[in-house]
Amino acid sequence: MKAVAWHGKRDVRVEEVPDPGIREPDDVVVRITSSGVCGSDLHLYEVMTPYLNAGDVLGHEPMGVVEETGPEVTAVSAGDRVVVPFNISCGSCWMCSHGLHSQCETTQQREHGTGAALFGYTVLYGEVPGGQAEYLRVPFGNTLPIKVPEGPSDDRFLFLSDVLPTAWQGVEYADVPGGGTLLVLGLGPIGEMATRIAQHRGHRVLGVDLVPDRLERARSHGVEVYDLREHDDDLIDVVREATDGRGPDSVLDAVGMEAHGAPVAKAMQQATGLLPGPLQRKLMETAGIDRLHALYLAIELVRRGGTISISGVYGGMADPVPLRVLFDKQVQIRMGQANVLRWVPEIMPLLLDGDPLGTDSFASHHLPLDEAPGAYEQFQKKEDGFFKVVLQP
Repeated sequence: MKAVAWHGKRDVRVEEVPDPGIREPDDVVVRITSSGVCGSDLHLYEVMTPYLNAGDVLGHEPMGVVEETGPEVTAVSAGDRVVVPFNISCGSCWMCSHGLHSQCETTQQREHGTGAALFGYTVLYGEVPGGQAEYLRVPFGNTLPIKVPEGPSDDRFLFLSDVLPTAWQGVEYADVPGGGTLLVLGLGPIGEMATRIAQHRGHRVLGVDLVPDRLERARSHGVEVYDLREHDDDLIDVVREATDGRGPDSVLDAVGMEAHGAPVAKAMQQATGLLPGPLQRKLMETAGIDRLHALYLAIELVRRGGTISISGVYGGMADPVPLRVLFDKQVQIRMGQANVLRWVPEIMPLLLDGDPLGTDSFASHHLPLDEAPGAYEQFQKKEDGFFKVVLQP
């Protein structure tokens, strides 16, 4: 089958790889019809290269049609339409039963001290072949795949794999009080969807970015936007003026490790990339740092006694965090990989009753799988309106 395979920094290729098959009695094989390219995929494209091996199949936002089932699978059948969550969870362990599917005890990567395995990600998360491919083997066929109805296009349901639950959890963790204000840092796919969810809940929403089309997209549905290019020096003052001098009740960091405005950390990330693979891993595991401009902004912007929710991915092990400021401001922080199956029952009704979150028109580009290398490059550069790319095998 054809699949998107990683071969080095900024080097992804579409190539022939072995077809997946049934390995365990509760496996299913899904024929992929749509697969999103995520901002986290760009981390693999650029920053997290020490934890990948040539030929690793990427992608963790797939959906499709069940092609084959193992003998113990009863929840889905061949021909069923399903979405596949990005985290691989058994659905029955203590963590899963408490809604913490990203910490599944059955698939935790204990060798690396990390949480549940992920599709299409690094050795830190199991190096499981991903869904930017024609077919995907999905374990835990009775609990993991999300069965969706026929009718609406793939885009209505595809984002249940990652974008919707990640944004939903981000807003949930932000704990915005009734009548309160949420500020979203970063208006990429997760941040944009978070603004829509927050508005659906009745919150006042502010957004910060520096990409013109992202700012315009958020502005078009009522978000009060701030262009970081215009307010790089006075953003905190301007936002406080707009929030009774206190700052927003909650801030959602949807940017993560590759934030704009962190030249020292950027230089260290680039220097790390020049080292041999084993040395890169060692440095990142002991002294790696992130570009923390977005997180520092969140800490400054949020009102005293407010909440910061972190959805953007961070990977550093030696990040300097201003604990004195956090303690003094009495700020609460919540973060983590989205527990996809925890939130599906709350999100699904919105997808079946019209389309209030605008998922049908959320993607900016639909491209054949063969065009993945160019899509990665343009998505990273934010060129030609590349906002959310869906690959179609």
